[in-house]
Formats: sequence, C-alpha cells, structure tokens
Amino acid sequence: MNRRDALVLAFSGLLAVAAMPAIALDRALTPEEEQLIRAIGEHNTQIRSMAGRFLQIDSGGGRTEGTFFLERPDKVRFRYNPPSREEIVSVGRGFYVLNRADKTYYAYPQDSIPLRQFLGDRIDLFQANILDVTTSDGYMTITIADETVAGTVQVSLTFGTDSLDLKQWSLVEPNGSELTFSLYDVEKNVDIPRSFFYIDATYTAIDPAQR
Repeated sequence: MNRRDALVLAFSGLLAVAAMPAIALDRALTPEEEQLIRAIGEHNTQIRSMAGRFLQIDSGGGRTEGTFFLERPDKVRFRYNPPSREEIVSVGRGFYVLNRADKTYYAYPQDSIPLRQFLGDRIDLFQANILDVTTSDGYMTITIADETVAGTVQVSLTFGTDSLDLKQWSLVEPNGSELTFSLYDVEKNVDIPRSFFYIDATYTAIDPAQR
C-alpha cells in the first residue's frame, strides 16, 4: 500500500460507523454497555469542533506526529509534522491528500471514506458492524469491521468511560499491517479559522489511480 492510501485509510478508521449496519457480536451487549455506547455517541455528537495533536505508531515501531482540526459538519484537516509535507483535508465535497512540497493533491469522493460519519451532525455507533466490546481500567474499546477504499479494515476505538472522549484508535489494514493513533492536547468547541478548510487553487489535481 502506498503512502497516499495509508494516509486515507489511517483516518478513515476514526469513528468509521454505518458502513456495515449489522452487529456481528457473538454475544448480546449488556444494558450497561448499551448505555455507555449510546452516551459516547451523544457526547461526541455535541462536540461541534475540536483541535489537537496525534501520535501515529506503525507495525515497525515508527512514530509520526501531527496536528488535526475538525469542525462539523464535513470539515477536517490532518497535518503531519515535518519532514512530511502531506495533509488530509475534507471541505465537504470530498477528501483530499495534499502534498505541500510539489503542490499537488489526490481527491477521493466523500461517500467513499468512512470518516464522513464522524464529520456528520450525529454519531450512532450502533450502526457500525461491531465485532467486540471490552471495558477495563476506565476505558471502553469498541472493535468494528469497516469497508474502506483499500478493503476491509478492523478498527478498535478506545474511549474514556468517564470523559466519553475518543482517546485512541487502532486499525488492522487488509495486508495485516497495524496502525495506532493516540490523541492528546485536545481542545473542544474551539474557533477554527475558515482558511484551515481550504484547497489552494494553485495546487494541481492528480488522478488517484496513477500509482
């Protein structure tokens, strides 16, 4: 998988709900689990904007950091720290992988990226294909299977049981590789400049099929 697909896949795992509507648990959810999952969805729905930092760790132990900005509905920007010059931006029409070094971008349709579900007005985790739910040490982890542009991905979303905030998500790619993302220094319901959700008109579009 090339770098562009890895970028899109990585963030498509973030609260990737509603792609496969049937719950696939091999057991029934407890009333306490149902209540907590419902509360997580309602809490995150109420967060209209957020900004912070992320740490990405891959299967080989490689670490990459960056910043993110999100505003509902349908706006998000993920920027990797130097030496990377790549970003992922959604402005409501689609997802764009930008390269600031050569001023090019690849566009992906909005409805082909599961991340759109986290950018919408309402989050409902019961619409995901839930494979497993575990709760321990103040965290709930919800594991789902989801269809992405690169194939079927297994995503584990970890929330604080007290704060109900998303703390981390891990995913297993179709080729078996794993990526883990931790969020920190997150501020909620903040004002984000409109310029953060803008595609520079001087950038050149490239067909994603040209790999």
